[in-house]
Amino acid sequence: MIAYVSGTLVEKTTDAVIVDVHGIGYRVEVPTSTFERLPETGEEAKLHTYHYLREDKEALYGFATEAEKTVFETMTGVSRVGPKLALSALSAMTPAELRDHVMQGDTSRLTEISGVGQKTADRLVVELQDSFADLDVFQGTAPISGGTQQRAEARQDALKALTNLGLSRADAERAIRQVLRTDAAVQSADELVRRALKESE
Repeated sequence: MIAYVSGTLVEKTTDAVIVDVHGIGYRVEVPTSTFERLPETGEEAKLHTYHYLREDKEALYGFATEAEKTVFETMTGVSRVGPKLALSALSAMTPAELRDHVMQGDTSRLTEISGVGQKTADRLVVELQDSFADLDVFQGTAPISGGTQQRAEARQDALKALTNLGLSRADAERAIRQVLRTDAAVQSADELVRRALKESE
């Protein structure tokens, strides 16, 4: 079991990163929330990790906080909920928001997560409420080992602005992810909003 990966950030996209640990490059899949708090390439980074091992797949998933990792592990324990959907949930909502919507039975918000339909949302509420009841999902906003907090704050401001303009949270998240995938250096909320609106047209 690989509990965490700590080393030099060699490469990063909104979906995955490569961390060099003493000459070994670990490819780690990450949610958008973790990507936003990464430092620049060449700097040191530490990710809490979950080693996923099945007969047909082996992968390493990384998270900025223990709360994200715990939510990921809890979600993948639900019937027919795999890593891809769990990452989508953490890309669309913070652990605290996800817990609150599950505890409140707010399936309309859960269906805004990419890949979650009404039946899946209903199943998440039923199967996760007990597990989430006592879950500590406090999530700080500090960047990971040297990343700029400005980028994380800009994304949150852009997300709020886009939803105020009428986009669903899921559509706003997808548009922002596409902008960052094209140009990860964008740190202005205004620029994110402008380019995300073009992506959503």
